[in-house]
Amino acid sequence: MFGFFASQDKKMRDNAANWLELAEKVFQFRRDILAPAQVDELQLRRSELQLLVKEKAGAEKLKLAIERLEEVMRRTGGAVYPKTALIENVEFFLVAAIVILGIRTYFVQPFKIPTNSMWPSYNGMTPEVFKTPAEEPGIPAMAARLLAFGAWPHRLNAPVEGEIFIPVGGEARGIVSCRVVGGRSWLVLPAQVREYTIFVGDEAVRTQVPMDFDFDWAVYEAFFGQSGRAYSVQNLLSEVQRKIDAREIVDRTINGQTVKCVRTGKRVRAGERIFSFDELTGDQLFVDRMSYHFVRPSVGSGFVFRTGNIPDIARQAGDQYYIKRLVGTPGDKMEIREPGLYRNGAPITGSSAFANNAQRANRYSGYWSMGLLSPQRVTEVPKNAFMALGDNSYNSQDGRYWGFVPSKDVVGRPIFVYYPFASRWGPAR
Repeated sequence: MFGFFASQDKKMRDNAANWLELAEKVFQFRRDILAPAQVDELQLRRSELQLLVKEKAGAEKLKLAIERLEEVMRRTGGAVYPKTALIENVEFFLVAAIVILGIRTYFVQPFKIPTNSMWPSYNGMTPEVFKTPAEEPGIPAMAARLLAFGAWPHRLNAPVEGEIFIPVGGEARGIVSCRVVGGRSWLVLPAQVREYTIFVGDEAVRTQVPMDFDFDWAVYEAFFGQSGRAYSVQNLLSEVQRKIDAREIVDRTINGQTVKCVRTGKRVRAGERIFSFDELTGDQLFVDRMSYHFVRPSVGSGFVFRTGNIPDIARQAGDQYYIKRLVGTPGDKMEIREPGLYRNGAPITGSSAFANNAQRANRYSGYWSMGLLSPQRVTEVPKNAFMALGDNSYNSQDGRYWGFVPSKDVVGRPIFVYYPFASRWGPAR
């Protein structure tokens, strides 16, 4: 601020200091390969400018001395001076990369929610289903939704007239049958994707989605959802099982394999829309890596940790970053009395997600007894470890299955959801 009001003489002295610093760099880097006369001339012009700066000479004298020094440096500077635009840009990006890496390592790290284990507190990749073509956004709205929500459209049309059938079981990620194939991320980068098949009569219609996308959710809302009954793995499973028990199934062949397909009861004509949804990107947030170096993690906080020392995860997925909610600290006795979670014999407190799950309110489905927290089982958190659970208990691989998080692998806590620009944007919950 104060530099704006500085005199022209002061500004020129600051400029001269920068030129002297650069001249010193040229001298140190190139004096061994310059001719003695060049070294002498460079030193002479440096000394002239140094003396004028020391005497606080006026701007005009300094400007002339800088021009004489620059003329010598252009002849003697080699790659040090004058710098090309390419070199300057490379240096800028290298410095920026070092700064960013330092910030990520020690202060704040960006993190993307990969799955829906923390839904509805944080979203992984979720679907928005459109029941009729009239509900689908137009092209301008699609572009806006892509920017604001990372929404990617999927529109499937019927190749023939017939009833819609959904393959289940087989090589499945969840309930709807799928296979993993090679595909593209952002239409360019090679990536593995999941390919799902839907049948209209005997004809197959295929679509590909990212590995973490919850396709079961989209299928439930499009074909099996009931009014007022929110999606969960159990709700979809019960609908599928009901149809199987009623023998509302047919056999179809996918890639040489016979799979069971459940009837949807929905018939379409050739060319009609059979399935329409947008895949919405997962929440992207900043993680505070500093706080837990000075304060102990508190029960109820969002909790980011590494998985390399959790054997049941490391064997399958290696060393990754996971996010759950911290529910137990060393010595705590944990249990689930469905739908509530208990800590040391009392209903757990510290987050609104705990109360919402206990009451099955606000889209939370309650805690599910399983594994280390199976019915009537009390589990104590060991020394130098923590217990972490997902808010979406029915769709969360968490401490009930793979145990405890070593204290040395704690990374930090989420502090701000910066994308997408949805209702969850802002301070993390």
